[in-house]
Amino acid sequence: MGTLYLVATPIGNLDDMTLRAVHVLESVPLIAAEDTRHTLKLLTHFGLRRPLVSLHARNEARQLQTILNRLEQHDVALVSDAGTPALSDPGVRLVSAAVAAGYPVVPVPGPSAVLAALVSSGLPTNQFTFLGFLPRKRGELERVIRDAGEAKRTFVFFESPHRVQKTLAIMASALGPRSLVVAREITKVHEEFLRGTPATLLEHFAKSPPRGELTVVVAGSDWRASDE
Repeated sequence: MGTLYLVATPIGNLDDMTLRAVHVLESVPLIAAEDTRHTLKLLTHFGLRRPLVSLHARNEARQLQTILNRLEQHDVALVSDAGTPALSDPGVRLVSAAVAAGYPVVPVPGPSAVLAALVSSGLPTNQFTFLGFLPRKRGELERVIRDAGEAKRTFVFFESPHRVQKTLAIMASALGPRSLVVAREITKVHEEFLRGTPATLLEHFAKSPPRGELTVVVAGSDWRASDE
């Protein structure tokens, strides 16, 4: 019986790849990858050559049994394009199926945009809610923001640079002058942390449209900048 390894990979800076992640990827007979072309570049950078199989949102259901069959014989590593697999990325079904079938599932921790943005935000970290990618439909988006904004916990979500102004406009209306941080291109050359309120950051992005990957961290309902 094989083991399913969940291997975190860099979200930008390749120096964030852990030694353990390299060791696991060089030892497993098969790697299930969100985008095999992307993962091949990563493997090449570290001098690794391993068989790859595609596992993404559109084929996960079809690939499940194939990968489970491989787990009967040997270990398999699961990776996403960046960060921790199965966290707002393909792989949740595979992990659930592997657990149900009795295969060991072993995390190989590493880079995470969620945690990197959260701990760098200056906002409370003792309790938080991760929302993943927000809904696209306006009504659902407004509901999610309103519900999350009523809680005392910090909340974190991923956003597209093409949608962030729409989201900030809704937040400005629903949450008022709530403290938040937009973390952009974490660990990459143009990394930056923009701090303010929905209204001030909306004004900023209207003048300087953002590019790259965005992670947004928003203060809970009762947090004030003077709180400890």
